[in-house]
Amino acid sequence: MGVHEQVAAVDLFSDLTPTELDAIVHRGTKFKRAPGKVLVEEGSTDAGLQLITNGSAHVSVGGTAVGEMSAGEYFGEISLLDGQPRSATVVAGPDGAETFAISSIAFSDLLDEHPDIARAMLKALTARIRRIEARKN
Repeated sequence: MGVHEQVAAVDLFSDLTPTELDAIVHRGTKFKRAPGKVLVEEGSTDAGLQLITNGSAHVSVGGTAVGEMSAGEYFGEISLLDGQPRSATVVAGPDGAETFAISSIAFSDLLDEHPDIARAMLKALTARIRRIEARKN
């Protein structure tokens, strides 16, 4: 599966038009990290979203392991929108990790050109919040 298809499968972007998806893909960058290499570090200011396109990653907060991620999963969606420092450290798994990344600066420019992207993301984020709230009850 190509990057375009993987981005289209992300819940945040699943309602976007092909033109909007193309705009995201063209503003992003692909990265390849060896096993054990840091993808993002907690507290760093390199805001933006990364989608794991191949491989896996380990997630930790405050030095404590909190989860694993695999292809198709993403992180950094909050910093993509608010530009704030990273809330977790993500490290490439045993087979390394390949990611597609878009910075908050590139994404902000994108939203100026395609404001409907923000509407679609708000809808997806709201749905996520509702799912989390439903689990609490």
